[in-house]
Amino acid sequence: MIQNREISAQTLQQSYDWCVKLTQRRARNFYFGISLLPEARREAMCAVYAFFRECDDISDAQNICSRRERLEYWKSIINGVEPKTFMPGLLALRHATRKYHINPQCYLDLVDGMLMDLDNLEFKTFDDLYTYCYRAAATVGLVCISIFGFEDRPEVYKMAEYHGIAFQLTNILRDITPDAREGRVYIPNDILEKFGLTRQEILNQTYDEAKMARVIDYMAKTAQSYYDRSEFLPYFISLQSRSCLRAMTNIYHGILLKIKSMGTQSLKTKARLNIFQKIVAVVKAYFASCSDFWRENFLS
Repeated sequence: MIQNREISAQTLQQSYDWCVKLTQRRARNFYFGISLLPEARREAMCAVYAFFRECDDISDAQNICSRRERLEYWKSIINGVEPKTFMPGLLALRHATRKYHINPQCYLDLVDGMLMDLDNLEFKTFDDLYTYCYRAAATVGLVCISIFGFEDRPEVYKMAEYHGIAFQLTNILRDITPDAREGRVYIPNDILEKFGLTRQEILNQTYDEAKMARVIDYMAKTAQSYYDRSEFLPYFISLQSRSCLRAMTNIYHGILLKIKSMGTQSLKTKARLNIFQKIVAVVKAYFASCSDFWRENFLS
């Protein structure tokens, strides 16, 4: 993944700039949160997002018959193979990986998660779903704490993993209907059976709404449990990065709370936060981190 070839500062900045523009265009919630980071860390987050976005787009594309080959090709690039064609964000990704000591295994695990999406996904148990969520999202959490700066302790890695799981479960709940249209059901069979539903009913959208409401509530409580298990993560990352982490958490957790309040209506209208709610999420994150600064520097 890491190449030692000399590159000009201008060329590197152009690569970062491309990643920033992509993130601004494709991930408004994400960029809203990372806007609180110092510039260098924010650009690094955009570089890794650009890679994540590319892998996700490949796995989702319906008109590409070589999706598996393209994802495997990305794995070879992560392992150090030079690409055959120009990739505008690759220099930034490699630079950020080296600068922030990101473990490239996280990238490989994420690609493996995307490869899972190419198969006819059917999770029998929550443990099966957890494996997918780890690859698709917990890896992102582990990459993020490297960029944020963190205390290198086992419990911090675990909290970052749980944070990613919470975010991915929120995404799954938010996208039940669009995923079903794509032939995907991420809710495990054992949970569906617990409430008297089947995978086929989700795919056909012929489910009983009362039963589906109970599934949504159960999955939302499960997601909440992972937010709870990782709630102290901000205290173990660098002070200058805490506002960003808290803002992203506030936004995603806000979406989860909205799903819970909407119930089965969230299957018809995608749960979103409006701009005012996003601003409130960011302001709360900023002031919480200001409070940390005063406590750690003047009150301790």
